[in-house]
Amino acid sequence: MQDLVIERQRLVQQDGTAGDLGVPAGTPPGSPIGPWERLDRGCVDITALNPPPSPGEVFRYFQTLPLPQLPTRQQPPGNALVGLPVIFFTDGPTTQTFTLDIRGFTVDITATATGFTWHTGDGTDLTTTTPGAPYPRHTISHDYATGTYTAALTTTWTATFSVDGGITAPVPGSTTTDGTPVTFAVLQARPVLTNPFD
Repeated sequence: MQDLVIERQRLVQQDGTAGDLGVPAGTPPGSPIGPWERLDRGCVDITALNPPPSPGEVFRYFQTLPLPQLPTRQQPPGNALVGLPVIFFTDGPTTQTFTLDIRGFTVDITATATGFTWHTGDGTDLTTTTPGAPYPRHTISHDYATGTYTAALTTTWTATFSVDGGITAPVPGSTTTDGTPVTFAVLQARPVLTNPFD
């Protein structure tokens, strides 16, 4: 509730008049004219004039946040070998919290990486819900033929939010970030017979 004084001021109409007030010639329609007139004073509930941010409004802000661009890591580092799967994982932060001011409301948004799409570079996409891990706990790997490949990671982010420390609710929708790609060669290992006595 807020104590407000309600006033009004007349405007020049399309026909060039403003009630019983004289209007100078050439005054454009819509121009204010005459003094402000006090109509009333009282307590007014202004909550409806500035409601808390809606989930849709929070989502629009969520899409603009500087979310981490998770890097693509691969093992073995450097070049790989045909017949030896390449292991993928990321070691970037998978949770990020932001505090925003939206129309005077304090909005806390917690973003979480919930989907990972590994573009292997040979036309295959691997989709997981975890960031993977290095050997020997690895969960994401891919076999390659001989060649040079550029792999990259697209991360899908979802979020929850609260307004002024209130209850937590999901942010509708998701957004994505693309991490820095990594380029490597896959080589063919060939056996070579040698004389152990040389």
